[in-house]
Amino acid sequence: MLRTHLSSGQLSFNQCLGEGIKHAEIIFIAVGTPSGEDGSADLCHVLAVADALGEKLEHHCLVVTKSTVPVGTAERVAQRINNGLSRRSIRLNVTVASNPEFLKEGSAIDDFMRPDRVIVGCDEPAGHELLRRLYAPFLRNHERLLAMGLRAAEFSKYAANAFLATKISFINEMASLCASLDVDVEDVRRAIGSDKRIGTHFIYAGCGYGGSCFPKDVRALIRCAEQEGIEPGILRAVEARNALQKTLLFQALREHFSGYWQNRVVAIWGLSFKPGTDDLREAPSLVLLDALLLAGVTVQACDPVATTAVAQRYSQAISSGQLRLSTSPYSVAEGADALVLVTEWKQFRQPDFVRIRGLMRMPVVFDGRNIYESTQLAELGFLQ
Repeated sequence: MLRTHLSSGQLSFNQCLGEGIKHAEIIFIAVGTPSGEDGSADLCHVLAVADALGEKLEHHCLVVTKSTVPVGTAERVAQRINNGLSRRSIRLNVTVASNPEFLKEGSAIDDFMRPDRVIVGCDEPAGHELLRRLYAPFLRNHERLLAMGLRAAEFSKYAANAFLATKISFINEMASLCASLDVDVEDVRRAIGSDKRIGTHFIYAGCGYGGSCFPKDVRALIRCAEQEGIEPGILRAVEARNALQKTLLFQALREHFSGYWQNRVVAIWGLSFKPGTDDLREAPSLVLLDALLLAGVTVQACDPVATTAVAQRYSQAISSGQLRLSTSPYSVAEGADALVLVTEWKQFRQPDFVRIRGLMRMPVVFDGRNIYESTQLAELGFLQ
């Protein structure tokens, strides 16, 4: 797509803001909003763009915040732009809108081309109409554009991510209870997922969520509630459950080995926080890796795309030979005392377990994503 549209002249890149916005009818602000020290969203990049627009704009336009930002940010952006225009004694009609993105990492283009919904927040009808025309080619089959006020649009992105994170933490807590009661959480998942009010998405038990969105946005919403004097009890529980969930694989390994780590070799399948990306941000694998390396365990880890990022993060462990990385799931299983699935890449879903059992020093699998049939593994000679 990039090659096609660069060669046609339809797409161009420019490091000069003034040149880049010279004829723009719509300007999107799509920069990062990382977590600040107190958990709130750091808006320095967003506001820096607003300041720069105030210094460079020469014509009427629509400025759209695409970044995930707290309620009231669009108003601050408008104020910063207008302050810059006032210093230059320029009067322009600059409308600000909010158009939060709902793209999943690893399938962003497909999500953009076939959106579940397009949320447009603006306090001026003209802004709604302009963005409706922009998105019209993607909404021809069904009207999925939801027009609302600025603040509602900004809040909707946080609420959506917090709710999805809540579903994950809920099923993970149910999984722990199921384990204590000798109940198969997969049966429970299918039972509750068949209820249309609940649905099947985001109720897969596992070793916790990571990535650039859910952890950051839950923290930001907690901080927002605190600032408003509201106790975010549910959100705190979601965050606490997820933090606990990331430690369970190491706890299970420690129990299996009775705390005896000497000369142990552990194989890990999957390092990125989810399949389809090399993103390690807040990945459950990092919690497990840190704990295993600290315990003196030799780790052999496999991931289709994330090994380069892991190598940079754990260069010392690699230099010492304590951490070995590969893109082959079978090579890391060789001589291992345990195999741990952390990220459910497709190539890990139906491996040759007979071959793997023969490669391992001790045939035991810790399924961090609950995708394997334990009875089938037992029949193949794996320990329970």
